[in-house]
Amino acid sequence: MLSSPVLSDGETSVKLPAVTAITTNDLCRSFGEEHAVAGVDLAVQDGEIYGFLGPNGAGKSTTVRMLCTLLGPTSGSASVLGLDVVDAAAEVRLRIGVALQEAALDEKQTGREILELQGRLYGMKGTVLAERIDTVLQFIDIGDAIDRRVGTYSGGMKRRVDLASSLLHEPEVLFLDEPTTGLDPVSRAKVWEEVKRLNEDLGVTIFLTTQYLEEADVLADRVGIIDSGRLVAEGTPEQLKREVGNDLIVVELGQISDVPLDVIKGVPGVTGASLHGQELSVSSSDGAGLVSGLVVALADVDVPIESLTLRTPSLDDVFLAATGHRIEPGEDPTGEQPIDTDTEEVER
Repeated sequence: MLSSPVLSDGETSVKLPAVTAITTNDLCRSFGEEHAVAGVDLAVQDGEIYGFLGPNGAGKSTTVRMLCTLLGPTSGSASVLGLDVVDAAAEVRLRIGVALQEAALDEKQTGREILELQGRLYGMKGTVLAERIDTVLQFIDIGDAIDRRVGTYSGGMKRRVDLASSLLHEPEVLFLDEPTTGLDPVSRAKVWEEVKRLNEDLGVTIFLTTQYLEEADVLADRVGIIDSGRLVAEGTPEQLKREVGNDLIVVELGQISDVPLDVIKGVPGVTGASLHGQELSVSSSDGAGLVSGLVVALADVDVPIESLTLRTPSLDDVFLAATGHRIEPGEDPTGEQPIDTDTEEVER
């Protein structure tokens, strides 16, 4: 970090020691009978990028809003940098940065004017504010467009200005809620690059929610998979993939009523097998050597094969193994921002 956050009275805040950057214990949030978050336990280490992976409606945004003090837990507890998000909400807000799914940017202002307003809200002014803006812009690639009106920006440029505004007060923890949803591949890659630089060069702890498997794989030191409000798997991307198996054979089956999984699991070399609809997934330490034996075993029990693919496991396979279904990103092909089914009211 370059310096400590600036308080509204001009004083410098004191950084408190924290064993972990983010901790939750049986964190829950309900909306009537709907359990959006149903007992999540997290321990995010200082300086890591933690990827919170799940489909729309899984509880990602609800969790982030509780951690950012925008929404109170129904039960359980959460702390950020050793500070309880309910009892010490004001202190938490001074030490975190937040970029939610939809950037609230005034399109009649320039990017620089937005950054200046954000800095003043944190008590910065004059030379201090100008220097902070210059420093932040070294990490956020927006060029001369910073002095143009936001209404002329692309989706990727708006996202980067929103990211810049969340960094002005030099937060120790940065929450990014689906930062690349709706962006084209080039803009998405730019955001990835900037997120990595913030973590590596400034040491910012980053809590990143995403529905994109590749994004979690590329950026995250560790990944937590959430589904229906519950944490169903956690580990480094490589650890999670290894748990599925070293190799994966995916068999698309013809019209069948049943597959005897006990027979498939009994084939020498098979370390695991699961059936999801018409897709049979078989894991093995030696996929190439298993293919012929697997084909023979399926033929012996009269199971028709449409196609067979041998590959290494992906996070998609991890998610499938943990939840029984695949992630279907809710991105609109037109580039419009999708509607997140994590709908919550904000508690002040």
